[in-house]
Amino acid sequence: MAFEFTDSNFTEKTAEGVVLVDFWATWCGPCRAIAPTIEELYSDYKDKALVGKLDVDHNPEVAMKYGIRSIPTLLILKDGKVVHQHVGLATKQVLANKLDALVETTV
Repeated sequence: MAFEFTDSNFTEKTAEGVVLVDFWATWCGPCRAIAPTIEELYSDYKDKALVGKLDVDHNPEVAMKYGIRSIPTLLILKDGKVVHQHVGLATKQVLANKLDALVETTV
């Protein structure tokens, strides 16, 4: 199961390395549609990047800080800084390509 980001752990967990965060909510159909992709990426990248989800209904502080207005929104961070943002559905390959480019530069 993908990592669960919260308002309390977000800053610490995104401070170093490459991180993919899926901003989602239980009532969001497209969020449920992309969930299997996020789970697959979590498994595929568990030794290279942190992949997880943040429920915007239960963690409004982080969502507000990053100006999340539509979900799903996917943020890719490197060492605490947003390097890519995608709103809406994305394929596994598109996200993997973005992660691969960042992971390769940190090795």
